[in-house]
Amino acid sequence: MKRFYLTTPIYYVNAEPHLGHAYTTVVADTVARWKRLQGYEVFFLTGTDEHGDKIVRAAEAQGLTPREYVDRIAEKFRQTWPLLHIQYTRFIRTTEPNHKRVVQHVLQFLYEKGDISFGEYEGLYCFGCERFLTRKELRDGLCPDHRTPPTPLRESNYFFDLSRYQDWLIDHLQKHSDFIQPPGYREEVLGLLREGLEPLCISRPKSRLSWGIEFPFDPNYVTYVWFDALLNYLSGIGYPDDPSWEKWWQVAEHIIAKDILKPHAIYWPIMLRALGLPVYRRLHVHGYWNLNQAKMSKSLGNVVRPGDLVSRYGADRVRYFLLREMAFGQDAEFSEEALVLRTNAELANDFGNLVFRTLSMVGKYCQGRVPVPGEETPEDRTLKERLLSAVENFAREMDNFRFHLGLNLLNEAVREANRYVDHQAPWELNKKGKQDRLGRVLYTLLEALRVLAVVLWPIIPRSSELLLGNLGLSPAEELSLERALAWGRLKPGQEVQRGKALFPRLEKPSLEVPDGEKDSAEEKVEEKTYPLEEFKKWDLRVAEVVAAERVPGTDRLLKLTVRCPEERTVVAGIAEYYRPEELVGKQVVLVANLKPARIRGVLSQGMILAARDAKGLRLLVPEEAVTPGAEVG
Repeated sequence: MKRFYLTTPIYYVNAEPHLGHAYTTVVADTVARWKRLQGYEVFFLTGTDEHGDKIVRAAEAQGLTPREYVDRIAEKFRQTWPLLHIQYTRFIRTTEPNHKRVVQHVLQFLYEKGDISFGEYEGLYCFGCERFLTRKELRDGLCPDHRTPPTPLRESNYFFDLSRYQDWLIDHLQKHSDFIQPPGYREEVLGLLREGLEPLCISRPKSRLSWGIEFPFDPNYVTYVWFDALLNYLSGIGYPDDPSWEKWWQVAEHIIAKDILKPHAIYWPIMLRALGLPVYRRLHVHGYWNLNQAKMSKSLGNVVRPGDLVSRYGADRVRYFLLREMAFGQDAEFSEEALVLRTNAELANDFGNLVFRTLSMVGKYCQGRVPVPGEETPEDRTLKERLLSAVENFAREMDNFRFHLGLNLLNEAVREANRYVDHQAPWELNKKGKQDRLGRVLYTLLEALRVLAVVLWPIIPRSSELLLGNLGLSPAEELSLERALAWGRLKPGQEVQRGKALFPRLEKPSLEVPDGEKDSAEEKVEEKTYPLEEFKKWDLRVAEVVAAERVPGTDRLLKLTVRCPEERTVVAGIAEYYRPEELVGKQVVLVANLKPARIRGVLSQGMILAARDAKGLRLLVPEEAVTPGAEVG
């Protein structure tokens, strides 16, 4: 049996869960589900970190004891994850007796080994980070995360000698290029290591802080919260007493946000090395969700509550948006407007529309049963092959945490299936009595929905299970990547039902969302006046160029990939005026509802607006950056 062990950070309970916590946990749940589809036995660990200065301060502010406070906040995390359809294997708390025993076992072992020593230290302490900061880490004299000045502090403590293992860790990182992903974070860690490592202060005197795990060899001190917290990845799987812990630790991978890179990429591997244990397999690091260009955090007062989003938009829409909008490893901007635009465009207009029209036609033309397929034609094989190829490429992107790219591949397959519906016109086949051909077309579409339901299950689990149920299938039996790729599992005569629309369009009073289904505008406009109704036929949107290249064999044409908010390809005759590299990141105005046209072998799905005068051609751009997909009017 293949195994996979995946963890989130254990979340610090000085505040209730916010969108940053939700993103990390949704990613972990998505990866865990994906591995289960691939046939892995999965252990998915999450939980809460409950010791330290900030906990005491937060408890005092609410008139509670630290124990009362951590019990209340930990329960809020437990209650939040089911709202997002997150299914973990174990939820660990660092106040559990077993975790305390593991921490004390490790402290005693390292102390006897000579890796822990006692000494005096003077430095700049950030109570928000609960650690000493170096002057290099400060920005304008402030903590970069909390934007507060650190406190000069001098006290006697216990220290863990990181420098003993510094050369080993550099060597390990150089030999294992995939140890930290994406690669840029590995280079960042190597840079920190080359600057040299100071001893890590791993204790706090009880005279200053008593809420923590007591040192086994000195009752006057408690454990530094980071040294305590990192060990949950071992205590959570039964280390050192449960024999099964080793089988899981051999396949361990961690998911974190970039603000806790140093503890996970430096402290933790060195702690494992000092214990004589193998290090984890990979560390996956994601960026921040920003709100109005600032990192989302409690200390800045700009948090978004996941429960509020789920109540307004539904869990699957929230999950889809988070995975589709952020390129894992980079920062992303959050807005509810972007969530509505993207999910309307891709879930409602594309995927939801394909599901609804296919099941409606089966109900209308086939009495709600899977039809007997007629002879397969090249058009049917093309759709099947493109879909299965998209799934194979999707699998590669999922394995590498490139969720946004994987979903884009599936979106293109969905759009291909919708084009297949339009070209095959089942309503015309029914009208002409071509039942064999009608059966084949609808059977092909039903199989496409079955495949998509299975491979999208890690991202939108509830909707995928509903769709499989509407197809007359049992999710428990069908949720396997191997079975998904076995084309032809639907049995003729099997009952299907249309059900309710999976993703009805969202509307917001302050937001007019392009519906992607407006009438096509005339390709050529005569020079005369038109009523306002004619102008309203044009779907004008702001689009962001995410990739650009020359169209081979031409001097004038560029192939642009734009986001508005869905990604699409546009061919523009602007190569004489713009180089591809200077367009990436630029926002432009797009006519989004022109009929697609194939230009030099490239399907162009829109037109970029530009102005021309005696000086040449210039693209029309918004005065300031706006959300890709925003309507122009």
